[in-house]
Amino acid sequence: MARIAPRGNGPQGLPGISVTGRRAGTFCLLLIAALCVQATRVQVFEAKELDHNSANQRLTIERYSQPRGNILVGAEPVTGSVPTGGRYDYKRSYTDGPMYAAVTGFASQAYGNTQLEGTEDDLLSGTDGRLSGWAVWNALARQQNPGGDVYTTLDRAAQEAAMRGLGSQKGAVAAIEPATGRILALASTPSYDPGSFAGSSSADQTAWNRLQTDTDQPMLNRALRQTYPPGSTFKVVTAAAALADGVVTDIDAPTGAPFPYVMPGTTTPLVNDTTACDRPGLSLDTAMVASCNSVLGYLGVQTGLDRMVGMAESFGFNDARLDMPVRPARSNVDTKMNQSQVALSSIGQFDTAATPLVMAMVAAGVANNGTVMRPQLVDKLTKSDGTVVQLMKPATYRRAMTPEVAGQVQKLMTDVVDNGTGRNARIGGAVVGGKTGTAQHGVDNSGTPYAWFIAWAKPAGSTAVPPVAVAVVIADSDATDVTGGGLAAPVARSVMQAVLGR
Repeated sequence: MARIAPRGNGPQGLPGISVTGRRAGTFCLLLIAALCVQATRVQVFEAKELDHNSANQRLTIERYSQPRGNILVGAEPVTGSVPTGGRYDYKRSYTDGPMYAAVTGFASQAYGNTQLEGTEDDLLSGTDGRLSGWAVWNALARQQNPGGDVYTTLDRAAQEAAMRGLGSQKGAVAAIEPATGRILALASTPSYDPGSFAGSSSADQTAWNRLQTDTDQPMLNRALRQTYPPGSTFKVVTAAAALADGVVTDIDAPTGAPFPYVMPGTTTPLVNDTTACDRPGLSLDTAMVASCNSVLGYLGVQTGLDRMVGMAESFGFNDARLDMPVRPARSNVDTKMNQSQVALSSIGQFDTAATPLVMAMVAAGVANNGTVMRPQLVDKLTKSDGTVVQLMKPATYRRAMTPEVAGQVQKLMTDVVDNGTGRNARIGGAVVGGKTGTAQHGVDNSGTPYAWFIAWAKPAGSTAVPPVAVAVVIADSDATDVTGGGLAAPVARSVMQAVLGR
C-alpha cells in the first residue's frame, strides 16, 4: 500500500505551510518593513518640516503652554508672559515694546516670530535640548522645559538716547562697542508695539492689519533690514583704501586731484556741494573736512575697483550671512563697474547701499585700529534658574587696515568734527571722530535726501579704543535743512554721550 505525504509540505518539507502562505507571510513582512521605513522618514527625516508646517498647531499650543523665557537688557527683562484663559495658556507681553522692537521682534500666537524672538525661539519656549541634562530623552519624549533667557548686549541709556533722538522721524541708529563688536543700541523709527498682536483674538488681528497697511511702515527694521545709499560717509572707506594702497601717503600733502574732475569715459564733471572744494591739488584732509566729491571720486578711481571692493568687504559689504544671530540685509558694493561708476561709488552713490549696522562697523573698525569685530547682539543664553547655557565671546570679523593707516583715518575723522561738517557731534571732554553724508536718491535725485552720520568717541586723553561707534540715518524728516551734519550728527552725539556718561 502506497504512503501518502502529509498535506501542506512545501519544497523545504515544512508541515502545514503552503506556498501561498509563505508568500502572504513574506508580503506581510515587506509591509511591516515599509511601514517602519515610512515611520522613520516621517518621525526623523521630515519631523522638522512637519513641526513647522503652518497647518500644524501642536507646536504653537506647546510653545504657549507655559510662560516664555525673557529677553533682557542689562539685568532687567523687557518681555514677559501673561495668562490668556484661552486656547493658548499664555501670550507674550512687552515692557516698553516700541523701544526695543527692533531687537526683540515679536512673538505672536497668530503671526509667528521675528528677530531675537525668532532666532532664540527654542530656548525661550523651553524646547531647546540644552535646557535639560537629558537632552536626548527630552528630544525623543518631546518634553518641554521652563523657557530660558536671552541677555542682550544693549546699553539701556544708549538705546533710550537713540529712540529719543530719532523722535518722529523715519530713521535708524546702530551703535557698537568697537573692541568687542557688542551692539549697544539698535533703533528704528517709527516703531510699533509687538504686544498689540501677541495673542490670537480679533483685536490682535485688527492691530496686525493696521500695521500692515500703515504707509510709514513701522514694522520695517530700518537698522538691519533696509539699505540706503551711504553718501559721503562712504568716503571713510575710500580714504582707508587709498591710504592702505599707497595712493595717498600723507593726508596733508596735495593729492593731485584735478578740478574740475571729469569722470573717466564721460564728459560729466563730479560736482561738489561747496566752493571750498573747487580748486585742484587739495589734500586728503582738506577734502574730507569739506567733503569734496571731486577729490574722493578721483582717489577711488586711482585706487581701483578691486582694492575699493576689498576694503568695503572688510567692513561687511557683500556679506549675505552677517548673522548676530539675527540676519541683516546684505549691504552692496558692485564688483563690476567701469571707472566712472567707481568714481560715483567712491562717494557713496551709484549702486552702493548699506544698512546702518554695516556703516557702524565702518566707524568701529577705524576706531579699533583697523580690526573689525563681528557684530554681537546676544551676551549670553541661560536656563530659567540663571545657569549659563552659552556665553558669547568677541570674534574678529576682518582686519581692514593696519593700525598705522587706521590712525591716519582717525585723524581725518576728528578733523571733520573739529573743523568741518561734523561740528554738531562735538562732546565736551571727549575726542570725537565722524563723517557726514547726504545721499541723493529717486528719479533725477528728486527724493528727500538721506541724512547720514557715522562716528566714534572716547574720553579726552584716553589711549584706549573708543568705547562707542555709531551710525545714524534719517530717511525722512520735516526739516528744511536735510543734511547729515544738521539732522543725524546730533542724534549720534546723544548716543555717544549716553555711553560716555556725559
